[in-house]
Amino acid sequence: MKIYRNFIRAIAVVTAVSSITACSNFLDEEDESNFTTDTYFTTAAHAESAVNGAYEPLISITNSGFGGGTWMMLEFATGLANTSLGQATNIYLVKDLINNSDNGYGNSFWTGYYLGISRANLAIEKIPEINMDEALKQKYLAEAKFFRAYYYFGLVRMFGNIPIITNSVDLGSEQLYPEQSSPEAVYDLIVSDLTEAESAGLAWRVPSGRVSLGAVKTLLADVYLTMAGYPLQKTENYALAAAKAKEVMDSDQFALFDTYDELHDPATKNTGEYIFMTQFAAGIQSGNWQPGILPYNLGISAYSAQTGGIFSTNAFVDSYEVGDKRTEEKQFYFTSYSLEADRNSSVNLGAPYIFKHFDIEANEGSAQSDLNWCLYRYADVLLMYAEAANEAESGPSTEAYNAVNLVRDRAELAGLTGLSQDAFREAVRIERIHELSFENKTWYDMVRWRKAYNTETNVLEDFVGHNFSYLPNKALTARELLFPIPTSEMQNNPNLVQNTGY
Repeated sequence: MKIYRNFIRAIAVVTAVSSITACSNFLDEEDESNFTTDTYFTTAAHAESAVNGAYEPLISITNSGFGGGTWMMLEFATGLANTSLGQATNIYLVKDLINNSDNGYGNSFWTGYYLGISRANLAIEKIPEINMDEALKQKYLAEAKFFRAYYYFGLVRMFGNIPIITNSVDLGSEQLYPEQSSPEAVYDLIVSDLTEAESAGLAWRVPSGRVSLGAVKTLLADVYLTMAGYPLQKTENYALAAAKAKEVMDSDQFALFDTYDELHDPATKNTGEYIFMTQFAAGIQSGNWQPGILPYNLGISAYSAQTGGIFSTNAFVDSYEVGDKRTEEKQFYFTSYSLEADRNSSVNLGAPYIFKHFDIEANEGSAQSDLNWCLYRYADVLLMYAEAANEAESGPSTEAYNAVNLVRDRAELAGLTGLSQDAFREAVRIERIHELSFENKTWYDMVRWRKAYNTETNVLEDFVGHNFSYLPNKALTARELLFPIPTSEMQNNPNLVQNTGY
């Protein structure tokens, strides 16, 4: 725990260091304000600091308040989320299919992820020059390459043709106004970075939450699976995705939690089912999405802000199979809760709110969340494997059934059996939608499948032409397969071309 909290503390302060160095300790003999990127990188501690900076942009994505929250963008784009926040413009732009390039969520993703890329680039560029332990050097480089791959993976799926920047950039750089690259070129860089990171000697698990071999291989499995779908349709990558997911499974380092309560228990962070997470610690860098998942001012929480920013549509929760444990009260969702003023009394929330992200201790007491935000967990790997193996092997194998049925067993559902390739594909995809709900996975899946989930019929239908349950008279079009490049980026870089329809 001490190692974990020290890591969080390092991330929390890393961005502040550069801004205060020049004005602190001004009587020191050495003027630290003279440090530049050419003179700073001289020790192993500098290498660690550079890599820590690449973790930090993950934090801001989870921010939630009365304006909504950046992470919510990917959930409202699925048509499975609702909100009580009338003033949250960014939410309604996405939710009601009227999105435009002024959306602050899209801008936050773009700027945050490119900030992460710039920090990873600087680490990759400067760490090789440092005289330090070679094994440790390679691990830090692997972490930086993981993050460059992770951030590009998010950007290429959200925005399509994006600039590739692999060097540090200043006002004199040729890449100051970069041109866009094809998605295929971006994926080539992602795969290259991750395959190099695989061979760097990382441990399968890292208790502090730093990048691990399990995280690298899981991300690579996700990348291969995405490349096999739209827009690249490199179907040979299904076999690569299945093989990489199987490596994670065969490592025996990860396992499903026995209960869903463990998915939002701070004591389980970086253990068991969790493969990679954004790190938070109460009192240092608290998890900051709680206000967004609380019902609007119903008085159930110690948080002063209770915004009603996001909750599930009734139609989506109703679409789960009868008897699915995930829909039982206070499993994945909750519809009532005790009052902060009197824990012996409860209130009906009026809708199914998201319990899998709910920090009980913080809401009932401290208003300081110690939960981490999950980026990858083992259930995702099992479902990746089942989906990819079904495609690679022209039908479901025993191992593919075993993988998906582990997820279904925990939900107290009957195992899948005796299905054709097409029926198994549909079943696994719907299982992903139900199991990984509100974890920023479903919209990415919809885009690579070119399919959207009809909650009324319990089938996947063509993405283009699909109607959200609450928006029956307005259908998805091809433009919703991407988000618009932010207005500020279009204005700052004359070499950018806006995505079609925006």
